[in-house]
Amino acid sequence: MLDICLLGTGGMMPLPKRWLTALMVRYNGKCILIDSGEGTQVAVREAGLSFHDIDVILFTHFHGDHISGLPGLLLSMGNADRTEPVKVIGPKGLEKVVSALRIIAPELPFELEFEELSGAEEHFSLCGFEITAFKVNHNVVCYAYSIDIKRAGRFDAERAKAQEIPLKLWSRLQKGDIITENGVTYTPEMVLGPARKGLKVTYCTDTRPTDRIAENAKNADIFICEGMYGDPEKKKDAVQKKHMMMTEAAELAAKAEVKELWLTHYSPSLNRPKDYLPLVTKIFPNTVCAKDGQSVSLRFEEDGAD
Repeated sequence: MLDICLLGTGGMMPLPKRWLTALMVRYNGKCILIDSGEGTQVAVREAGLSFHDIDVILFTHFHGDHISGLPGLLLSMGNADRTEPVKVIGPKGLEKVVSALRIIAPELPFELEFEELSGAEEHFSLCGFEITAFKVNHNVVCYAYSIDIKRAGRFDAERAKAQEIPLKLWSRLQKGDIITENGVTYTPEMVLGPARKGLKVTYCTDTRPTDRIAENAKNADIFICEGMYGDPEKKKDAVQKKHMMMTEAAELAAKAEVKELWLTHYSPSLNRPKDYLPLVTKIFPNTVCAKDGQSVSLRFEEDGAD
């Protein structure tokens, strides 16, 4: 089961009833946070989630509404007795930016491990998550992220018996281990069927539409995408500031054949995002104007559990 919670839906500045965009993703006791704008700490608390369990922090870019809440967040993590290292991933220059922000949070009971992005597309395997970072088209270097949970094929006990694979090795092979024992090498392919459909979430803000977004969001269960503006008259602003219209997000969702689109990162001037939903659903019917704290638990297909 993959739990996702959109902590806030605002862009540019936090509002009394709208925190800045941040996403928390949890799986098998591990947790990823994407972005940490001002107010993220409060949003985490309002959602009833834990600071202690954040293992990886991903940053899309270094504008204040996506990173200015980091010092306070790190302090809250330390106060929650976090001692294990935290992986921090973001565009080139990440360590320098975070070090500057940490002037007000210099002492932490855990280490920060930095990974800086420079390529057009990069991949990481962390804490059971398969993470793809890909560049988008903003007025500074900015990345979007796809998070995949892969699912192995079913274990075939009859195949294992037929090949006389020792029973004590079955569990390790099912987990994907390659084992050599008594001069014989056993691989997962010997006992597992074809890979089954996993789970996928794509998170994308602060960009104009690009083909790369649709390619990386392909078949996502949830596509979380900025809908900065709803009013068609705002198209000029969207182009100039390199943001996205709600209808453009819907076009990407349709092209990527995702299951569901969550709109987020609303302009402070966008008081009632739902007013524009009829325009959007003509393009992609399964669209949600997300609210702060929007959450869902995604389950694997077939038997609903792993």
